[in-house]
Amino acid sequence: MATTPGDRPVLVVLGSSRPPHFEQVEERAEVRQVDDAGLPKAFPGADALFVWDFLSHAVPDAWPHAGRLRWVHIASAGVDTLMFDGLRDSDVVLTNSRGVFDGAIAEYVLGAVLAFAKDLPATLEHQRAGRWRHRETERVAGKRALVVGSGPIGRAIARLLRAAGLRVAGVGRRARSGDPDFGDVHAADELAACLPCADYVICAAPLTDATRGMFDADAFAVMQRSARFVNVGRGAHVVTDDLVTALASGEIAGAALDVFEAEPLPRDSALWSMPNVMVSPHMSGDFIGWESALAEVFADNFQRWLSSQPLRNVVDKTLGYPTGRPAAPHQAASGE
Repeated sequence: MATTPGDRPVLVVLGSSRPPHFEQVEERAEVRQVDDAGLPKAFPGADALFVWDFLSHAVPDAWPHAGRLRWVHIASAGVDTLMFDGLRDSDVVLTNSRGVFDGAIAEYVLGAVLAFAKDLPATLEHQRAGRWRHRETERVAGKRALVVGSGPIGRAIARLLRAAGLRVAGVGRRARSGDPDFGDVHAADELAACLPCADYVICAAPLTDATRGMFDADAFAVMQRSARFVNVGRGAHVVTDDLVTALASGEIAGAALDVFEAEPLPRDSALWSMPNVMVSPHMSGDFIGWESALAEVFADNFQRWLSSQPLRNVVDKTLGYPTGRPAAPHQAASGE
């Protein structure tokens, strides 16, 4: 591993705030903490990059200065901001924070499903207005949920929905049956055929060229008019104008949206005021203590990197997500 004269690697941390509990990392590396503007100057001589500000888009423009870099880790499950040609085509190892947000996002999805079924938004509205308005609500037991994305987040969602009594199927890269969490997993090219059968459609897929814009007018047109759409994947999975049209026309019954094509969601977006829409500000995975959990994932991988052990959560850069195949130790730690 290439090191500094003090026998410590150079680690660039991209973000305006210091990660919590970072002392052990700082003891073993020369840490250069920078914001977006400072990244190009911090890159020369750096061995590793920790993208602590996972919303940053600064890495592609600064990449020409990253001559010695051998490892990039991002504090998120999604890596779409790093899927540019320079990194994708290099031998730099990319790892993500897979596993931190699975349970919290699954709880958000279950909460959204229950909120729709039990008409909780209307209950709160009537309460604020002082109206005693009795209604009947839906059961979730026996309803069909289609989880698009069969990775760890999709699996956590499937397990919780099954526990609540829903019948769950998945959509992933390849079809298979007898899956312990989904039962049946359908191939991605079967999505259109699966959508008409679902009462709840949950998007939890990674953002790739193949999944970008997959929920468009054609997709919403084949969904049940009583179906609800939940997006905890990425905003770019959805053609927003097509979703607004489908919701306004009654093609689908409702949507719970945690991610959007433009974030923050513009104030003039129709989604804010639609009565059948729940909007949250990209927070479905952000539980109390999530920043510490993200820092711990990096610290564990940093120790592995220093010790020339295989890294966890190595992203297949041709696919855009981890496949479970670790990088060879010399790839992760070598600065040659």
